Amino acid sequence: MNRRPAAAKINLALVVGPPREDGKHDVTTVYQRVALADRVALRPSPALRVTGFDGDTLVRDALAGLARAVGAEPRWAAQIQKRVPVAAGLGGGSSDAATALRLANETLDEPLATPQLERIAAGLGADVPFFLHNGPQLGTGDGSELEPLDLPQDYWIVLLLPRGAAKQSTADVYRAFDEREGPLGYEERRRRLLDALAAVRRPRDLAALPPNDLASSPLAQELRRLGAFRADVSGAGPALYGLFLHRAPAEAAVRALRSRGRLWLTVPAWYF
Repeated sequence: MNRRPAAAKINLALVVGPPREDGKHDVTTVYQRVALADRVALRPSPALRVTGFDGDTLVRDALAGLARAVGAEPRWAAQIQKRVPVAAGLGGGSSDAATALRLANETLDEPLATPQLERIAAGLGADVPFFLHNGPQLGTGDGSELEPLDLPQDYWIVLLLPRGAAKQSTADVYRAFDEREGPLGYEERRRRLLDALAAVRRPRDLAALPPNDLASSPLAQELRRLGAFRADVSGAGPALYGLFLHRAPAEAAVRALRSRGRLWLTVPAWYF
């Protein structure tokens, strides 16, 4: 049985544009993998089985998609050990799917090349292809068109899942965004994001990235009050992140916010 961690992600920035002809939205986003991770194990099996997380659909779909692509039966059993909170904006399910896809691909006599895996991944979700790559990435189009970024990795991350928070469906979040005319000014916000990215030299420069277009939280201000140089909601939420230059204030923030929800202290992760 082969095992591999399936790391979560945060969106260091997320700028959203108008709906496209395919019903998706144009986005410009900065993906950053973090060390908080699920674990996926895979072994040969007479039939496709996924255990460990009853809510899974993406791992099953990933393995079935790989089997279709190579004209074979999906003869794998996958086991998921969850640590990343579900439906929180941290990409845990997408990371599980990409990890299972890589593990299963390695079992093939003729493994598919990365571009072929990316096509399968993009059919599962816009952020799944990101988890097939190392390092931070700029996501454009619907988020699945990727470009590697050279960003600092020497900071601490506090993740906060607010107590009692319930994530709206992604479709509902985008619908609300459209109803408040959120897409207006997309090109200007996109330009500011790209200009800010070009100027990043040290961790604190990430503070200049524009705020998340889709979701906000007053707890971001609380994280900044506790010393975060940048704090925002990740993806469509409800999880937040705070970036800290040093471990001590990050640990102090975790202690101060324990009554506000579930917390994790972690760091950027470069490798999948």
